[in-house]
Amino acid sequence: MKVLLKSAKIIDPNSGHHKKTMDIFINGGKIDKIGTSLKISGLDREINLKDLHVSPGWFDSSVCFGEPGFEERETISNGLKTAASSGFTQIALNPNTNPVIDDNGAITSVQSKAKNQPVELFPIGALTRKSEGKDLAEIFDMHQGGAISFGDYKRGVMHPNLLKLALLYVQNFGGLVQSFPQDNLIAGKGLVNEESNSTRLGLMGIPALAEELQITRDLAILEYTGGKLHIPTISTENSVRLIRDAKKKGLDVSCSVAIHNLVFTDELLLEFDTNVKVLPPLRTKKDTKALIKGLKDGTIDMVTSDHNPIDIEHKKVEFENALYGTIGLESAFGSLLNVFSLEETIAFLTKGRVRFGIPEPEIKEGNKANLSLFTPEGKYVFTSQNIHSSSKNSIFLNSTLKGKVYGIISGNNFVISE
Repeated sequence: MKVLLKSAKIIDPNSGHHKKTMDIFINGGKIDKIGTSLKISGLDREINLKDLHVSPGWFDSSVCFGEPGFEERETISNGLKTAASSGFTQIALNPNTNPVIDDNGAITSVQSKAKNQPVELFPIGALTRKSEGKDLAEIFDMHQGGAISFGDYKRGVMHPNLLKLALLYVQNFGGLVQSFPQDNLIAGKGLVNEESNSTRLGLMGIPALAEELQITRDLAILEYTGGKLHIPTISTENSVRLIRDAKKKGLDVSCSVAIHNLVFTDELLLEFDTNVKVLPPLRTKKDTKALIKGLKDGTIDMVTSDHNPIDIEHKKVEFENALYGTIGLESAFGSLLNVFSLEETIAFLTKGRVRFGIPEPEIKEGNKANLSLFTPEGKYVFTSQNIHSSSKNSIFLNSTLKGKVYGIISGNNFVISE
């Protein structure tokens, strides 16, 4: 297939064409030529979009769908199409399905369902069998099957010896362990951030201490064992400090932050909207400021949409009974642009691959096309009309977002909206 992108401003600091407006000719899924005023005969498609910008394809390290078991929330097929229309070319899929992705067969199954899709799916295997936190899952077999990491989604490793064994075991093949940062014994029956707003609303709180104690313990175990640890979706000021100090000590630790924890605070709780019930919970302004600073100075390694579709039956209920989670793929770009510059936004959306052993794309002649297409111009109110996911549980509904995603080009596959 021959595709020509016309007058595209390239955002890629690793490219010699960074910040230049160029034509990009893609032939057979590879970037054949980059130049000005290219004239190519026999094109299958010429793409000429308003204020077109192009960057290396975006990556999300924490995405949930539903299949297998929760197809009413999201299928793999529609989930990957949603990711494509949201500008993502590669995603890491969490194992919180039914059955849980905890063996080689489950890894192979989700990979087979993602074949021939425009977005590449990289499975995360469960750290423990059925994500029950009792016995280690078949980690090495999943690694051989293509799992890029191992963790129980939204479930901290409660037994410290289990985390110790996992960190020791994965060193045999360079594996990456994930540990969700929450001590459930401290969190108890809490629903939201423990602060003045939880008291005002009469909702039981999850103290920042629940996150910070877990991180402190996990880092102590990591220092003892060695190995590689990833802490997904931190949310507090002190968590940033703990990880910053650990990195200074030379520990091999990384972390991510959910975009909604950068953008919103627990002030949103005043509306009792179950779409704002997320885990970790929305925290305070001082926490969001610390998270933004930690992201800018490199303490936080990557952002994630933490996309988690929840069907209406489990969201349109009393706040106490609603499941945690928000979708976030469709709103990721536009919400980040509200907080960061364009170059910062693209940098954050493209970071994280190396930690999971995935090669970083570069806009360069001869390379496979792995591109996100967008414009940073314009504002709009995010409504259900902007949602491609089967589930509509977005914390960003009715928010004003910036820019527009046109789609992606990934090899010979492309998803483009005018």
